[in-house]
Amino acid sequence: MKSSVPATAKISKEAKECVQECVSEFISFITSEAAEKCLVEKRKTIGGEDILYAMVTLGFDQYAETLKIHLAKLRQVCTPRCWSYARRI
Repeated sequence: MKSSVPATAKISKEAKECVQECVSEFISFITSEAAEKCLVEKRKTIGGEDILYAMVTLGFDQYAETLKIHLAKLRQVCTPRCWSYARRI
């Protein structure tokens, strides 16, 4: 957050907490939509494509496109062992 504001600006504790709450709600909102898709398809694991689908469904098309590119790049770089390690974190 600090890199988004001028160096002389300060961010209050309340503002930080508010942003954190909004981010948490956003993640829950997207994840809930993705989980619903998985439930309909009788799957237990939410994947990257499910998150992208949820974002498009909920109107976050512009962000989904950027994340789609990032996910493709990540898959090129990350080995199966890397994915298995990332899931444990």
